[in-house]
Amino acid sequence: MAVIAEPKLIAGNANAPLAKAIARRMSLLRGRNIDLVDARVERFNDAEVFVEVFENVRGEDMFIIQPTSKPANDNLMELLIIADALRRSSAARITAVIPYFGYARQDRRTKARTPISAKLVANLIAVAGIDRVLTLDLHATQIQGFFDLPVDNLYAAPLFAVDARHQFGANPQNLTVVSPDVGGVGRARELATRLGCALAIVDKRREKPGEVAEMTVIGDVKGQTCIIVDDICDTAGTLCKAAETLMEAGAAEVHAYITHGVMSGPAVERVTNSVMKSLVITDSIEATPEVKAAPNIRIVPSAPLFTQAILNTWSGTSVSSLFEVETVLPIYDGVYPQA
Repeated sequence: MAVIAEPKLIAGNANAPLAKAIARRMSLLRGRNIDLVDARVERFNDAEVFVEVFENVRGEDMFIIQPTSKPANDNLMELLIIADALRRSSAARITAVIPYFGYARQDRRTKARTPISAKLVANLIAVAGIDRVLTLDLHATQIQGFFDLPVDNLYAAPLFAVDARHQFGANPQNLTVVSPDVGGVGRARELATRLGCALAIVDKRREKPGEVAEMTVIGDVKGQTCIIVDDICDTAGTLCKAAETLMEAGAAEVHAYITHGVMSGPAVERVTNSVMKSLVITDSIEATPEVKAAPNIRIVPSAPLFTQAILNTWSGTSVSSLFEVETVLPIYDGVYPQA
């Protein structure tokens, strides 16, 4: 069996800056120039997606970099059609690098006669000829079981731990990690364990969907620097209300670490006008100009993490090693020079 010399990267239109950043970092690590595969991913006049690959990919180990963020349907179709083009061009293996997995919030039936759309998307990905998936902070980890192919789900917690240590120092006595709801306790506990600090929960009760009736803090946050942790910030309503509740409970200041900045509708305005000192998100979804201009929103790069995961996948080495802070820290050397 022939040895494939280098991994090859191809990208859709969902997050071109992230794809280019991964290619640049891979070039540095491999000691040779690695560009994105030359291709065009366009729309016909009726909005059909068309893909043409201009390079030979026969026998190659291909990585498609394409989050399925807004517009979710367009970006999902781009991913599927790119995969079909590569499969029909005799690529040896196709890995879908999906930094943000759209439809992940539809992972179960919440009432009668509703779909499990995340399972449908998993089926589409498999039928398109994709061999494995690499993603970040799935909304529900059991989504991995929807796929009949390998899924590597990276975690933002080690990256957030590195950033939090850099921002707030190594002393955990004045830090409290907060889950904005009971369902996110596992995610918050993981970061609290990595930082060695306390854990609190904001319990919310809804009178009807989309409306938060009451919030209560479970735990002592008086005088603490609170760090709210979650996977998705959509309209930021719950997040900003949780921050207010924490301040009313005596918190000294409130920050938030959210993996995927969906930032729909009034989200940026709400965060800008909120009591939060900062909202930290990754670039798994390409930031809008409004997000970039917001004074209290900061974006940490995910390219170093994805680059290393791609290289580990390509070389057949452990991806789970990237779950540890000690492994992630050297990857971000230069981003956090004093960490």
